[in-house]
Amino acid sequence: MDLQKILFNQRAEIEALDISKLCTRVEESQIDLESKLAQIVIGVRRSGKSTLCQKVLLQSKVQFAYVNFDDENLVELKKNDLDALLENLYRVYGEFTHLFLDEIQNIEGWHLFVNRLLRLGIRLIITGSNANLLSGELATHLTGRYNQIELYPFSFLEYCTINNIKTVGKTTKDEALLLRALDKYLFVGGFPEIIGSDNSRKYTLSLLNAIINKDICQRYKVRHKQTLSDIANGLLDLFCQEVSYAQIAKTYQLNSIHTAKNYFSYLVNAYLLCSLPKYTFKSRERQQMRKIYAIDPAFITNHEVVLQPDNYGWRLENIIAIELLRRIDSSYQQLFYLRQNKSYEVDFVVVEQSKIKELIQVTYDFASPTTRLYNREVGGLVKGAKQTGCRQLTLIMMNGESRDIEVEGYTIKCIRAIDWLLNRE
Repeated sequence: MDLQKILFNQRAEIEALDISKLCTRVEESQIDLESKLAQIVIGVRRSGKSTLCQKVLLQSKVQFAYVNFDDENLVELKKNDLDALLENLYRVYGEFTHLFLDEIQNIEGWHLFVNRLLRLGIRLIITGSNANLLSGELATHLTGRYNQIELYPFSFLEYCTINNIKTVGKTTKDEALLLRALDKYLFVGGFPEIIGSDNSRKYTLSLLNAIINKDICQRYKVRHKQTLSDIANGLLDLFCQEVSYAQIAKTYQLNSIHTAKNYFSYLVNAYLLCSLPKYTFKSRERQQMRKIYAIDPAFITNHEVVLQPDNYGWRLENIIAIELLRRIDSSYQQLFYLRQNKSYEVDFVVVEQSKIKELIQVTYDFASPTTRLYNREVGGLVKGAKQTGCRQLTLIMMNGESRDIEVEGYTIKCIRAIDWLLNRE
């Protein structure tokens, strides 16, 4: 393995990056290059983590070195090779104050290397495609010496920016083009390399395969790869629905609920799925029941066997869920769903320091709601408000008029999805 040649090639790639053509992302401001803490950017594969970090480093003009551990030429690299790697980084880059380690979780024993670099005073920027890097390994080995930044695929606002779609215009044409863009985003999603591509299905299936095989099966040494793949595709078909570990174990004939829970956690840790716990004081229900969402609409549109018919309302709910996860501060906020048997449901419960801050309902067409639709969406919010004591109630809709409605002494803020997604409230 010619480490020096590999690093020179990687340096050439990063120096060829034209940052003037890149979209500015909110998460850039969360990376603190002056901090002694390791800056950890984590998220689903191909969401733009590497590009984000490269852009921040290039703009800052700091002296930095770079190594991409997801390079197939480094697949045989072991922890005993890391000293040689560091030596070659100095030979390729000379003096540097910052070191960008891309997808370092691929190297077993990486944390010892990172700890040593921090002790040497090197400012570290690290990316990873597995949530366990943060929730488990980092918490254990870096003991608070890191700053966590989660990155998702492009938001709808970023999607509009990339496609040069005006987001502040008020003409009929501007609004129509925005709605057209949102219609497309519901299906295409926000993976940077898909936007403008004519072969999104092939790309998405390849990405799904890489997540299952590289980020899950190799990492967790999963023996029954086909079973895991079947579960992943099956759950993607159940987006916006409630599932239980017992249901997964029964459907896929697993040995135990524990195995089902493990497989499910692998899919969530790899950022293929997001899951919300049920808002309930019954700990067993909270632990066993989950409402699931795809990390991006591309996976809903393109997975191996798509059985679910197109449901625009669920697709809208899915992107609202991901946007909420983008916006909340996980250090003191949490997101739940609320369901009272078959009586009523509230899509999202925003909890802030153990107190419910907001109840949010999502519906597609509220322009001329039927009695049944009105009772389900508005009635669900009112019943949820009575049960929880929360008075901040929001109804997000694709079609309908932004306004406040009064029901049984409660004020419900009705807002169009494009306005909510673009922060035009």
